[in-house]
Amino acid sequence: MSAGIIGIGRYTPENIVTNADLEKRMDTSDEWIRTRTGIEERRIADDTMDTSDMGILAAEKAIKDAGITPDEIDLILVATVTPDSPFPSMACVLQEKLGATKAAAMDISAACAGFMYGMITAKQFIESETYKYVLVVGVEKLSKITDWNDRNTAVLFGDGAGAAVMGPVSEGKGILSFELGADGTGGKHLYQDEYIIMNGREVFKFAVRQMGESSENVLKKAGLSTDDVDMLIPHQANIRIMESSRERLKLPVEKMSKTVHKYGNTSAASIPISLVEELEAGKIKDGDVIVMVGFGGGLTWGAIALRWGR
Repeated sequence: MSAGIIGIGRYTPENIVTNADLEKRMDTSDEWIRTRTGIEERRIADDTMDTSDMGILAAEKAIKDAGITPDEIDLILVATVTPDSPFPSMACVLQEKLGATKAAAMDISAACAGFMYGMITAKQFIESETYKYVLVVGVEKLSKITDWNDRNTAVLFGDGAGAAVMGPVSEGKGILSFELGADGTGGKHLYQDEYIIMNGREVFKFAVRQMGESSENVLKKAGLSTDDVDMLIPHQANIRIMESSRERLKLPVEKMSKTVHKYGNTSAASIPISLVEELEAGKIKDGDVIVMVGFGGGLTWGAIALRWGR
């Protein structure tokens, strides 16, 4: 039995904060932000909306897209580092709000690689026939742990949610291979004290190396070459990191998803948000090979080679 995505959804807040808006708040410029990160604007949730509210909106769309009902979900996995509160878990909050009464529920803390960790965890339950349907949600309200006086981090992050219902798919479809990894010695380069603290130079070096290596590794494990890739969906952290991965795989520009300019870095939500964007644009078709790759605090990383379709 193969595990794949059978339904997907996303939510991004309506409030848009542009680089010009940030110019008024701190010593920065639109040019400085765009040239170094590729970000032009980001979505910021207001005080009436917390992490679980965004997660619910994305999850409801994914469940509807999958053509199932909440009471058919066996397990809920929520990837987040910005829960409403330390406990109960976001997964338990979503379980109640969705009415997914029979679902087990737990959160995953792997920062920006969290959605990859969630998908790969779901794969194990589905392919072992322990569970049939697993809801994986990546959701972050990073604005509440961002120091808006720190120009090095405040320009980077945004809020949003993406969700996928995973379940059995036909032979040859779904997750073909994966890689997960962590390097705890690098935890000091990206962490939360009160706010997000980042050593940008060290994180950049790590990300450039790991994103490319992991992408190549999952293709090799799946018996595929870069010529087989129809779409690369990298974690949307920084356009220079993303471009380095694309160039390493020798892919044309049109085969890499780019949403960082619109949403900034939404951590665990960035890959599913980008996936929905490409689907809505008609750029992903049944049978296409997709490589998804992310990295995050921990330091963590994860990559998946997937053949799209049910």
